[in-house]
Amino acid sequence: MNAAKRAEIYARLRRQNPHPTTELDYSTPFELLVAVVLSAQATDTGVNKATAKLFPAANTPQAILDLGLAGLKRYIRTIGLYNNKAANIMKTCRILVDDHDGKVPRTREALEALPGVGRKTANVILNTAFGEPTIAVDTHIFRVANRTGLAQGKTPLEVEKRLTRLTPEEFRKDAHHWLILHGRYVCKARKPACPDCVIADLCEFRDKTPAAK
Repeated sequence: MNAAKRAEIYARLRRQNPHPTTELDYSTPFELLVAVVLSAQATDTGVNKATAKLFPAANTPQAILDLGLAGLKRYIRTIGLYNNKAANIMKTCRILVDDHDGKVPRTREALEALPGVGRKTANVILNTAFGEPTIAVDTHIFRVANRTGLAQGKTPLEVEKRLTRLTPEEFRKDAHHWLILHGRYVCKARKPACPDCVIADLCEFRDKTPAAK
């Protein structure tokens, strides 16, 4: 895919959604961190239902520590893998209180040192909470990047590096959200909605879904 086509793809996605953002509900970097940790192998809708009850009761590291592990689990038990997630969140809260004055750090290294926070989660926090031009590659973005030809790679890290290098600077900050939303609602895994896609004529996917007759 050449640079002009790549730029036009992003330009169309921007026209369609000028101010994209996460579908997770949050009001502080810490709330976003908790929500993203909870969202692994879970839906944003399910996470939002849980945090709608959790955050009014405890939305700071110290407040969650005060809840205790059992108390936290009561709020998030509807979410998959909640036992492991609760344990990681408690450990993360302790580190934030002890080492970061209760604040979410703004460096990748410090974020990835938190339990339950990998590169993808760190990228989401850096991008969404702090406005850094990072691209977190989840299953949706991995699929869209490979399928369209935007940035092909065999691993999420390979795709991330190519997207970061090949995405024009003016689009880099919002690329993560455009691509994840496109993958979630249009370029779906089993049956992509190619007839309704704003970039269908630019996409290099060979097996496009035909329009209904």
